[in-house]
Amino acid sequence: MSQSSRGDSVRARVRMEAGDRCGYCLSRQEFVFAPLEIEHIVPTSRGGSDEVENLWLACRLCNSYKGTQIEAIDPATGGRYRLFNLRTQSWAEHFRWSADGTTIEGLTPCGRATVLALQLNNLLAVTVRRSWVQVGWHP
Repeated sequence: MSQSSRGDSVRARVRMEAGDRCGYCLSRQEFVFAPLEIEHIVPTSRGGSDEVENLWLACRLCNSYKGTQIEAIDPATGGRYRLFNLRTQSWAEHFRWSADGTTIEGLTPCGRATVLALQLNNLLAVTVRRSWVQVGWHP
């Protein structure tokens, strides 16, 4: 198998396993303008690999805010925690939607640190989610 074919098959596998959604904000591919990106859970600059076990989907906004971060401060405790691991942790254990469906609330130190580090409730995201809620697309 050529390098390109392997890359295509890895991308297809990650996309399928992620359900064509951003692993952080849960935005679906059909509702975002840019293609969802292959995210390195542990960035290669921090020792992460290109193996499928270290890859997931992220929207461009979440991926750009994450950058090379692997940990962040929990605003409730002041402690430093690893960011949410898209492959090994359950979204519902660390996050929930606000009552109106527009913001993501962190339930654990990891969840709160991830919400803050990735700016999951930035003005653009909340504004777009509000529109998605109004037309019944979200959450």
